[in-house]
Amino acid sequence: MHYREVRTKREFVARMETGADWREELETLAEEAEIDAGFFYALGAVQDAEIHFYDQREKAYDAVTFEEPLEVAACMGNISWLDAERFAHTHAVLSRPSGQAIAGHLDSGTVFAGECYMREFEDDLVREPDMTTGLDLWL
Repeated sequence: MHYREVRTKREFVARMETGADWREELETLAEEAEIDAGFFYALGAVQDAEIHFYDQREKAYDAVTFEEPLEVAACMGNISWLDAERFAHTHAVLSRPSGQAIAGHLDSGTVFAGECYMREFEDDLVREPDMTTGLDLWL
């Protein structure tokens, strides 16, 4: 296991704009507040979503698109640097009116309503390719 201690600095709450892209709203908050590394929680609803599932054998993401309104029952992730840009690594559990859950890496979704809490870390986190998993992971 690789680990290190992190200290936190600032905390933010934000309301996402209806019609905006969910993940881009998180990245915009990080950009505007100059958050280079952090952790977030969010909730709300999206009008549609694209979820990515990582195929561990193929070492590639498979995308599934949902063209329907979904509740964001839980959403969490982190902010770090990837390819010289702030990246919101976002996982979510989305639910249908029936209560059926859809979960995975939330790549995009059109915001209906969204709120988030973001906590900034003091030190930067940078993602680099990991040869074992094929993923971009923290150093």
